[in-house]
Amino acid sequence: MMPSSTLPISYLSEDWHIHSIASGHGTLDSVTDIAREAAKRGMKLIGISDHGPATLGGTALSYFRNLPLCEPRRFGVEIRYGAEANILNGNGTLDIPDEILEKLDYCIVSMHHPIYKGSAGASEFGVATQGAYIRSTYPANTVGTSSENTSAYIQAMSHPKVKILGHCDDGRFPVDYDELVKAAAVIGVTPELNNVSLSPDSYRLDCRANATRLLEACAKYNCPILLSSDSHGRKHIGEVAYAMELIKEIGFPLTLIKNLPT
Repeated sequence: MMPSSTLPISYLSEDWHIHSIASGHGTLDSVTDIAREAAKRGMKLIGISDHGPATLGGTALSYFRNLPLCEPRRFGVEIRYGAEANILNGNGTLDIPDEILEKLDYCIVSMHHPIYKGSAGASEFGVATQGAYIRSTYPANTVGTSSENTSAYIQAMSHPKVKILGHCDDGRFPVDYDELVKAAAVIGVTPELNNVSLSPDSYRLDCRANATRLLEACAKYNCPILLSSDSHGRKHIGEVAYAMELIKEIGFPLTLIKNLPT
């Protein structure tokens, strides 16, 4: 199912949230496969942001250590090598150590169920960085309080290589969007509008309502956003039709979109 046919489908020139086979789920496509498809779609830049090691079957730390050695351009497409790091707890601890993050081009920080544990997971970092799957005893609906989760995001954004705030629209991790966006604007981190979150079959909770609140806060505080496909593999890279549908519905200022489709 796609959005209204009145919305033209165009690809992003720059898509910073893409996963390869290294993420351990959702695709068998390599970076080469993704870059080849990006070239076919006329894209100029792709960001490879594979999941951190706390994700089930996720990427080993040795993979991220080797990314700086990879080719910066394939098939005429520029490639940036980053990570989608997991926020583990209420302290904003990430599952990728600072010394590895410093060598990457950028980092997205996100909360995922059942990895994020709020304040209950404050001592889990040593386990997570070894690639273990952290199982949560929290129910699948919500984890942590709005205040606690907002603080965790803000602390996670403090690392200088953290550039993007990943799918903070998931109602399982409630946040205060005013406080979160104000902090992001000051720190210089860009919230994303995640196309997967807004798809009809999204597994995340209350994303459309929360994404609307996020956009309203971004407009209020003049905070730019980034459109992201969150594609696992090449199939959906550069695709943001659901995100653009919401942008147009609420009249969000196009001037605040860093990578508006051309």
